[in-house]
Amino acid sequence: MIQVARQEFVKDPVRRTGIGAPFTAVTLTLRKRPPDTGRDERYRLTVVGGLAALSLDAMASVAYGPEAIVLVLAVAGGAGLGFTLPVTMTIALLLAVLTLSYRQVIAAFPDGGGAYGVARAYLGRRASLVAAASLVVDYVLNVAVSVAAGVAALTSAVPELLPHTLRLCLGVLVAVTAVNLRGIAHSARAFIAPTAIFVGSIVVVIVVGLLRGAPAVAPAAAQATALETVGVLLLLKAFANGCAALTGVEAIANAVPSFRAPRVRRAQSAEVALGGLLATMLIGLAVLIEKFEIHPADGVTVLSQVTTASLGDGFGYYLVQFATVVLLALAANTSFGGLPVLAQLLANHNNLPHLFALRAERQVHRYGIGFLTITSAILLIVANGQMNVLVPLFAIGVFVGFTLSQVGMVRHWLRERSANWRGRVVLNGFGALLTGCAALVVTATKFTEGGWLIVVTLPVLVFLMERVHRAYTHIGDRLELGRVPTPPRPNRSLVVVPVGSISRLTRDAIAAALSLGDRVEAVHVTHPDDDTKAFVDAWDEWNPGVPLVQLYDHRRRLGEPLVEHLRRATEKQVFVLIAEVEPDHLWQRILQNQRGAVLARALRRRTDAVVARLRFHVR
Repeated sequence: MIQVARQEFVKDPVRRTGIGAPFTAVTLTLRKRPPDTGRDERYRLTVVGGLAALSLDAMASVAYGPEAIVLVLAVAGGAGLGFTLPVTMTIALLLAVLTLSYRQVIAAFPDGGGAYGVARAYLGRRASLVAAASLVVDYVLNVAVSVAAGVAALTSAVPELLPHTLRLCLGVLVAVTAVNLRGIAHSARAFIAPTAIFVGSIVVVIVVGLLRGAPAVAPAAAQATALETVGVLLLLKAFANGCAALTGVEAIANAVPSFRAPRVRRAQSAEVALGGLLATMLIGLAVLIEKFEIHPADGVTVLSQVTTASLGDGFGYYLVQFATVVLLALAANTSFGGLPVLAQLLANHNNLPHLFALRAERQVHRYGIGFLTITSAILLIVANGQMNVLVPLFAIGVFVGFTLSQVGMVRHWLRERSANWRGRVVLNGFGALLTGCAALVVTATKFTEGGWLIVVTLPVLVFLMERVHRAYTHIGDRLELGRVPTPPRPNRSLVVVPVGSISRLTRDAIAAALSLGDRVEAVHVTHPDDDTKAFVDAWDEWNPGVPLVQLYDHRRRLGEPLVEHLRRATEKQVFVLIAEVEPDHLWQRILQNQRGAVLARALRRRTDAVVARLRFHVR
């Protein structure tokens, strides 16, 4: 009897989505919705926590975004560097468009997913998979690039560590992974202080630099090179390079479910705060670059030169450098907050294996975190921890996602036609134009530097997700999910117990079998040189009341004789109960002969029998 006392009967989300859920189920479960105790909310994000957990990638980009612009414009000398602020202002304008757009995405898609969610709703499944693939590539590359950049800054300050670059990279990756396995809220609390120190120090650099009439320390001399003229292509390339500062802007929209209630409002506030802080730092640094006439110099970053010109080479300079090293290394945390949530959505939509939808205590998606760690580690090992090898691959995928998101939101407003929809269409349409141009320019300029790998990887990922979806669709059709099945009827059943000796384990297995089926038989597979008579005599002496079937195989196979025997069974339902010893200690597993695993594998692959493995615990 079910008592109803201010309770809701809800469909279990696993059952509701059928094959699209992390577990296959056919029946519907009625359960009482648990009271909202706030326990899970403790492991979710506040606005400040969201900035610390999901925006480190974007925040840290001020360390290499302005430098990417200066490196391109410097080939035109002082005339080219004079366009640093206009190019940065254009990027800040694009940032404003993206911030406002993703604020709208958060409200329209509170389940997260960002560009993937928008594309799936308004551009079709294939476009959504392209968006998802681009996000996955960007998240993995962000981890590898951020870790490598942080270690590169460290080895620049301490050259003695240079031979240990790869080991340092892997060590940082393990540390960030360990923090995230304790929950995203835990990682946010751990990273709030480094984020605040970095942002505060950059703001101090900008304010002091604006108040200075002359640089505290003269900047490095410009390198003598053949100068080019300032043209449209040069400006476009500078714009595309500087757009690397926009990576990570979408992470908050991808991870809305990770925020505390009210999730949409908190996520929107975090998105706006991120856009405002990032724009302020980018524009402020661009103003100082022009004011102090900063040029690229070997072994010295542009941010380092700006800091020296503003604060001198004392304590303030080293504080900024140290904060930059720490934040670059921790910027990988953005991916650890975004990719697992995206992977959960993809798994729920049958585009990734359902294990990616599993969530452990503290709202941790362990499989998504594990995938991200392993793939990033592989990239770091292949690149030997060298940042410059990975950077050409960066930012291509993210602009594909940006563009699809903007185009999808245009279709959203055209369909919804809510208040002020025309202005929003213009906003998102302009954003789509800018991000689309940026995607084309970035791909074209970086194609020969390794960008071709991303161009190849994206369709491969889409193809793999299509195959996963097709497989789940086939399984769903075979299981007749979505249809009402006929009422169940009991079938006569046979329970087979493979036996190799007579012991307490054999007794427990046969006792369990007798409680499961209509007919039970013990099966003993014999090989040449086996003492078959002794076994039969021992069985007759024991007399468990169950017939013994002996199967002989001269080729000493274990699974094949049993498979052939089961095919001759007349019962419609066949169970095979394999009794095994469960060791008390992990190391004792090497003492087992693995006969149970061999049998189970053969039976599951070649028969329709229900295979159960009975564990006998040794205490």
